[in-house]
Amino acid sequence: MPREGLTLRCEACKMENYITKKNKKLHPDKMEVTKYCAKCNAHTNHKEKK
Repeated sequence: MPREGLTLRCEACKMENYITKKNKKLHPDKMEVTKYCAKCNAHTNHKEKK
């Protein structure tokens, strides 16, 4: 299956906040989105965990 689960981690505090899925065949690069972090109490960049 091309769709695999991944975890998004806050770049500021390194807390793992979100779980999502993506198609790795169509998008092989790492995902980076702006999401809300409860620990930082702000919107920060969240990057795909290794």
